[in-house]
Amino acid sequence: MVRRRLGLRSVGHTGTLDPFATGLLIVLVGRATRLARFLAGESKEYDAVVRFGLATDTDDSTGTVIAEALPAEWPTREALDEAVQSLVGRQWQRPPAYSAKHVAGERSHAMARAGRAVALSPVEVEVYRLKSGAWTPPDLAVTATVGSGTYVRALARDLGERVGLPAHCAALRRTRIGKFAASDAVHPESASADRLVTPMQLLGHLPVRRLTADEQREIGFGRDVARDADAGELAGLVGADDRLVAVAEAQGDRWHPTVVLEPVA
Repeated sequence: MVRRRLGLRSVGHTGTLDPFATGLLIVLVGRATRLARFLAGESKEYDAVVRFGLATDTDDSTGTVIAEALPAEWPTREALDEAVQSLVGRQWQRPPAYSAKHVAGERSHAMARAGRAVALSPVEVEVYRLKSGAWTPPDLAVTATVGSGTYVRALARDLGERVGLPAHCAALRRTRIGKFAASDAVHPESASADRLVTPMQLLGHLPVRRLTADEQREIGFGRDVARDADAGELAGLVGADDRLVAVAEAQGDRWHPTVVLEPVA
């Protein structure tokens, strides 16, 4: 849809949404598609609904029910809040079988849909913040801020295990990626050139190194430029007009351009 609206073929994104989910997707166009890797580590925020009493093979509402248990009494709010807080921090998480993880060169969701057993090893993830909201049994609203690779569907499943009930993620909306919020986004049908952000705005979380005219030419040829000893490991290199020329990584006392957006013609 964005390709059609903007008349461009080079269009990409920084991370898929689950089929049942809604919310924010950062779409990159033109040369900026090469910047996706520098957004991979940004935290993501979600609003979700955890539904207790049913577990599914996808850990969400699109899957087949694999366990059901309706208790005589639902967990108390205090018990839920304690379980929610126990999932904050660095932890090992077993990804859902229906996920984008690779197993022997294949996507695990493709293997699962083909009826082949999928055994995914736990991966280390980080949950920065997990807050419970309205509790209307069997549904608990939660807000989660998580690091890269964290599945909110799996958090819903694990939350159920903490209170001794099967559970799945019944609704999911991504509300933020780094500094970008869904409330500031546009629908793909409304995509237009005047709503594009600049590459420098996209990578505003990186420190900036301003280039002289001579340095900009060197970077345009893919050559290194000097780096201060106390500089970080990544930097956005900008020209006199404040446009992003390249993203560079530290190599000793030099900045080495890893992505050059404005090569010398």
